Amino acid sequence: MSEPTTPEITVTGTAGPGPAVSALAAKAAELDAADELAACRDLFAIDDTVYLDGNSLGALPRHVPARMQEVITREWGALRIRSWEESGWWTAPERVGDRIAPLVGAAPGTVVVGDSTSVNVFKALVAAVRTAGPDRDEVLVDATTFPTDGYIADSAARMTGRRLVPYTPGDPIGPRAAAVLINHVDYRTGRLHDLPALTAQAHMAGAMTVWDLCHSAGALPVGLAEHGVDFAVGCTYKYLNGGPGSPAFLYVRPGLQPSFDSPLPGWNSHADPFGMTPEYTPATGAPRGRIGTPDILSMLALESALDVWDGVSIKAVRAKSLVLTDFFLECVRHLPVEQVTPQSHAERGSQVSLRCENAGAVMKELISRGVVGDFRQPDVLRFGFTPLYVGFGDALRAARVLGEVLG
Repeated sequence: MSEPTTPEITVTGTAGPGPAVSALAAKAAELDAADELAACRDLFAIDDTVYLDGNSLGALPRHVPARMQEVITREWGALRIRSWEESGWWTAPERVGDRIAPLVGAAPGTVVVGDSTSVNVFKALVAAVRTAGPDRDEVLVDATTFPTDGYIADSAARMTGRRLVPYTPGDPIGPRAAAVLINHVDYRTGRLHDLPALTAQAHMAGAMTVWDLCHSAGALPVGLAEHGVDFAVGCTYKYLNGGPGSPAFLYVRPGLQPSFDSPLPGWNSHADPFGMTPEYTPATGAPRGRIGTPDILSMLALESALDVWDGVSIKAVRAKSLVLTDFFLECVRHLPVEQVTPQSHAERGSQVSLRCENAGAVMKELISRGVVGDFRQPDVLRFGFTPLYVGFGDALRAARVLGEVLG
């Protein structure tokens, strides 16, 4: 941690902003004026809070409540069971998957939406191990991964008779590796891992890849098809703004779909789901990733929320994200904090993590003053920058309030 100094951007008492804060304010105004995504902010229910927790729960798109009112009163209330066909409920998992596909660089028919991220990690990882064959007895999992991924990887390894091996992205991958589970962006630090290089490394070793995209889907280009990723999963309630607990997605590479052996075969993934036969015959394509009856209310809220992406380029989102996080880091550079998130654009997701003393108490105070981020044990402040609704003025205000709290 750096030695405490008088924060350059702190404003206290009745004193006006000094030269440094004036220059930053002018820069923020200039960047906001040139922001091609600025109009997207009006699509969200955003108040005067600086909301920097979209990497945990995305903001509500304004039009979603009206859509859900229609779903509840007409599709469920009036049409009832008829809505499975007349309102398109039955095909929603694949239809919504096709809307997410361009945001993660996938082809139509390769993404299905449903279940939680945890369930989809289990499906993908076990299928990857089964695909790799019996001679490969190691399951590699990112040692710094989100805890649930580690728990599931451990269970999947035990259930398939494999051995769990902690793995640091970039370490050598041996000839016994069946599958490698990696988080695209580290949830604590915001570090972006090199998906193309690590996927190629795993394939050179003969291992299958399973990527967790929870902190990258909707924040930056992923390129699943371009880089030959085998399996990928991700949540939809962060940068995709699908709502609390909205269903996750599962990607299966086209060449693997015919052999995708799900450990959770359900009636919804049957080739003839209404045949009710005792024998299981898997469906073809993305529906093979389904299990049981989909959560229609959450599914349709997500589908509606994805409307905010109409006409939006994920490359433009990434470009703004990098400038936005650069600007925030510039604003906080004189504060008594340690930067945890990598400085390099190639290694940075869409969040900034800072380390400071009493971080939990600091975050509580920030929230009480209208700057919402979050805290991770033991001493990390996380600030998620969602380019569709966070501006440069927001970043400056967050830095100023952080300076006041730390000062």
